[in-house]
Amino acid sequence: MLALLLTYSALAQTPDPIDAYIHSEMEKQHIPGLSLLVARDGKIVRAQGYGFSNVELQVPAKPETIFQSGSVGKQFTATAVMMLVEEGKIKLDDPITNYFKDAPATWRQVTIRELLSHTAGFTDYPEKFDFRKDYTEADLLKIVEGIPLAFPPGTNYSYANLGYLTLGILIHQVTGEFYGDFLQERIFRPLGMTTTRIISEADIVPNRASGYRLVKGELKNQEWVSPTLNTTADGALYFSILDLAKWDAALYTEQLLHTSSFEQMWTPAKLLNGQPNPGNYGFGWHIVAKNGHKILDHGGSWQGFEVHISRYLDDKLTVAVLTNLADADPGKIASHVADLYLNSK
Repeated sequence: MLALLLTYSALAQTPDPIDAYIHSEMEKQHIPGLSLLVARDGKIVRAQGYGFSNVELQVPAKPETIFQSGSVGKQFTATAVMMLVEEGKIKLDDPITNYFKDAPATWRQVTIRELLSHTAGFTDYPEKFDFRKDYTEADLLKIVEGIPLAFPPGTNYSYANLGYLTLGILIHQVTGEFYGDFLQERIFRPLGMTTTRIISEADIVPNRASGYRLVKGELKNQEWVSPTLNTTADGALYFSILDLAKWDAALYTEQLLHTSSFEQMWTPAKLLNGQPNPGNYGFGWHIVAKNGHKILDHGGSWQGFEVHISRYLDDKLTVAVLTNLADADPGKIASHVADLYLNSK
């Protein structure tokens, strides 16, 4: 009887391998707080917070904690664009000069498809761009229009935040609605994603995490940017892992888009020569092959936050890791956690 009790006691004290791994990585990477989502077939298997969402106030991270999306927000922008495509309001192979009449002549060969897949020749924010200045949409569009294309549209791949910023302005042009309002009306509200929204540092946002960075090994608060630069369509959202679980579940259905539209989004876009783009990018997602698994993958980085979502399509497994430290590596954590679940079959 004593031996049996000792066996039960040992089992009870066996550390959870995922908890042990998360704690180890957070220590190695100096991550203050983290939220982990694991979902199978659209249902939550694990939703858990670790560490602190706010170090100064010692607030624990939890499933309800709200992080910034960074570029994970691009998949929502891409979905909004595809909604307009399904409604016949725009066409993927339309030149964007159909919508931006004063655009430079070089934009006449740029299509919406190429903006979605980072094959348009657009670039990132210029080196001397002032992130502390407030801009109007017209100001931002003028800046983008003034930057030469890096290559002829459709001939190469280069990850371009300014391409997605432009798509947000396009949504506004076509619908008459700010793209964030369109997302709220057409995606977030219908899916019950009650905490997902455009970033606002002015509003009272329950469960909002603070973003941090390491400076010479010392934890510092995130750097400040102007309010309008927290509203652009290249990735300026708040969300929690609980809302990401609702998003993930919806992607197994046709509630938002037809299956054929998702298939386009989840297939590497082809260049003009017929070859898949070098970035293996679809619309709002990287498409990754790993040990025979097809994975939809995307990371995000902004204002002291690093986040990552991986959807293992054939396995119907999704792992999302949200952290509040610039230069953390949530993609590494998501990959390892996914391996633990895949190997436990």
